Amino acid sequence: MGEPGPLVPGGLAGGRRWCLRRVGMNAEWLLLEDGREVTIGRGLGVTYQLVSKICPLMISRNHCVLKQNPEGQWTIVDNKSLNGVWLNKERLQPLQVYLLHKGDHIQLGVPLENKENAEYEYEVTEEDWESVYPCLAPKNDQMLEKNKGLRTKRKFSLDELEGLGAEGPSNLKSKISKVSCEPGQSVKVHGESGVAGQPLQCLYPESTPLEDTEKTMGAHNHPGAPKVRQLHHKKQKASNPSAPQSSLELFKVTMTRILKLKTQMQEKQVAVLNVKRQTQKGNLKKIRKMEQELQDLQSQLCAEQAQQQARVEQLERTLQEEEHHLQGLEKNQEEDLKQQLAQALQEHQALMEELSRSKKDFETIIQAKNRELERTKEEKEKMQAQKEEVLSHVNDVLENELQCIICSEYFIEAVTLNCAHSFCSYCIGEWMKRKVECPICRKDIESKTHSLVLDNCIDKMVDNLSSEVKERRIVLIRERKAKSLS
Repeated sequence: MGEPGPLVPGGLAGGRRWCLRRVGMNAEWLLLEDGREVTIGRGLGVTYQLVSKICPLMISRNHCVLKQNPEGQWTIVDNKSLNGVWLNKERLQPLQVYLLHKGDHIQLGVPLENKENAEYEYEVTEEDWESVYPCLAPKNDQMLEKNKGLRTKRKFSLDELEGLGAEGPSNLKSKISKVSCEPGQSVKVHGESGVAGQPLQCLYPESTPLEDTEKTMGAHNHPGAPKVRQLHHKKQKASNPSAPQSSLELFKVTMTRILKLKTQMQEKQVAVLNVKRQTQKGNLKKIRKMEQELQDLQSQLCAEQAQQQARVEQLERTLQEEEHHLQGLEKNQEEDLKQQLAQALQEHQALMEELSRSKKDFETIIQAKNRELERTKEEKEKMQAQKEEVLSHVNDVLENELQCIICSEYFIEAVTLNCAHSFCSYCIGEWMKRKVECPICRKDIESKTHSLVLDNCIDKMVDNLSSEVKERRIVLIRERKAKSLS
């Protein structure tokens, strides 16, 4: 992803900053700026663009979003990504907000085959700005501006030089002085026209040499101008212009020589005109000499232009070869992406089929379990009904057979009289204070016998009754023991 941009964002210098530290790397950290939403993906409209070198489709176009909640805490949301977002080894549900804490581990995508870790793994951290800034990854908009700046070329104009020969010497000084020149490459003009020492535009370092050639050739109606223009457009379209550096340097030197020759030719034309005005009647020999020198300069200029045209054609062929090479690379990459996409679709279809089979198997198992549960419920209901019936029968027996006729309670310390009737020990004792006869058959009471069988049977039956019956029996036993002791 490259080094971060040289400019420090406004308001970020100093202090501590939250960021996503790339695991195992001291570069490509993602800054979390306060009050700003941070988007991550491989698309163009995100804050940080992640393009996987191993599997380009691993990161979705808009993979996830990080932003602060009203309390100022950072949160993360999986934006329906294909391969998911993992927080502390657990996959996040799409479109759900999860809080981030210092030290949390974030994983984008899944590890490939024979890989233990994913390509993009980060750790949430808060560190000083001085230690964070050198490791930051550039934002997507900074990369776009940088690439645009590399493609943008400052142009300079040679329109002032196109009509020098036609307009004559009167405008030569002003038009040459208007052309900007790079320091160290100025051309001194010496002559009688008063333009000595004026700098001439040579080759501005940020200008495009092909544009200079196009304008220079246009001034002389050179037949190679359309090819130069076409070469300029192809050079702008090429994503990686890799023409030989030596050819470009030679191109610049040749352009400088052409401009020098053109300037010398302009000076000779001005000198010839001045001499013709001053010596209308004589000095023909000097005029012819100057005209001969002018013709020599014109011939030399034509030769230089022909050489320059040959170099331009060579550069054009080189750029065409580079363009064909780039087109071949793009086709190969496109085919690789198609193959990876087809493979991913096949794997997805196989996974869906396996899930469908598993779903059917689970449905069959669930139906069998449901039927078994229904049978169990029916058996349980039958057992409950039988238990209730038994309890009801026991209650009837207790109420009818095992109750004392005097206190209407279950026997407590049951005793059996000589007439075979049974009563509570306390109740029959209180009864005998008034009458010494059986309350049921009215026979005289001659003996009392404790019935341990009745006591044990009643105690076991009471254990299966309600808690209220148990508590009432315990209270009665305590009260009767207290009365007996008193």
